[in-house]
Amino acid sequence: MARESLTLRRPDDWHLHLRDGAMLKAVLPFSARVFGRAIVMPNLAPPVTRVSAAEAYRKRILKALPRRTAFTPLMTAYLTDTIAADEIERGFASRVWIAAKLYPAYATTNSDLGVTDIARIAKVLERMARLGMPLLVHGEVTDPKVDVFDREAAFIERVLAPLVRRLPELKVVFEHVTTRDAVDFVRAQRPNVAATITPHHLTISRNALFQGGLRPHMYCLPVAKREAHRLALRQAATSGEAKFFLGTDSAPHRIADKEKDCGCAGIFCAPAALETYARVFEEENALDRLEAFAALNGPRFYGLPPNETRVTLEREKWKVPAKVKVGTGAVKPFLAGEELGWQLLGKPDSPKNR
Repeated sequence: MARESLTLRRPDDWHLHLRDGAMLKAVLPFSARVFGRAIVMPNLAPPVTRVSAAEAYRKRILKALPRRTAFTPLMTAYLTDTIAADEIERGFASRVWIAAKLYPAYATTNSDLGVTDIARIAKVLERMARLGMPLLVHGEVTDPKVDVFDREAAFIERVLAPLVRRLPELKVVFEHVTTRDAVDFVRAQRPNVAATITPHHLTISRNALFQGGLRPHMYCLPVAKREAHRLALRQAATSGEAKFFLGTDSAPHRIADKEKDCGCAGIFCAPAALETYARVFEEENALDRLEAFAALNGPRFYGLPPNETRVTLEREKWKVPAKVKVGTGAVKPFLAGEELGWQLLGKPDSPKNR
């Protein structure tokens, strides 16, 4: 008989885009109702490169929270070619920054001020390794000679593998992995190298970009890959291995910005993130491993305690909203209008979920 409910520790999201302004206010409630904590990406415009900017952004997030919602934003630094190691250390020592993010320049949204050559931040990375400060990596090269579907594998060969050999003590999170190559690489490293996996990369292959025409709302970076890679991600996520944990990479853009010529990369998966993960784990006969992936492995890697409160998913059919209003525009969620078989019950801190 199929399980009718599933209760687990309240999960955390170890990779989240909340944006700012009206977008922040519109999308934050979807993550805050589910997750106890979230690592907030720093690729604003301008990016979060100073401790004072991170403190101000955190205040804006907390101000935008719905009343009586317990949610902790974990802030990150945006690495540039010229960022000072002292500033990185100051933010980490004062617990403003939990990690620093490496965006290869021009790899994705608001990454034009990212790192052009990893050699330029060698001193910063050495300082981070000494501090035990995690490096979060968008793992793609931007060399135009490299096929877009091969950019993650090329990044491993050209950048990440040499880096972990040079600084074996550096804590690294290979974010939103999309290939078997990345899964194999992470598994082969020491425990201080881990990876996050998104709900959409567990759900779609690159075919989803072209089913019935060009599908801009299935476009994200890194792009979804071949079916064989999707299956490798599903095996890794549901394996129970401590190296893999939840990171939605929920990345909202207004519908008009997604559907225009040269539309934005990013999938807004927050409205049904946990439910989508639950569906995947059930399909892989691994519901008993969802709690480790969603609520235990990430805190363990970051040296934080797991959340004490619980959430409960009930076996109940519901439809993902078709759109979410943002000012005068809207955002289209991942799986918009589709029916899912698991639904979050109440609030995470509700007595029903304890």
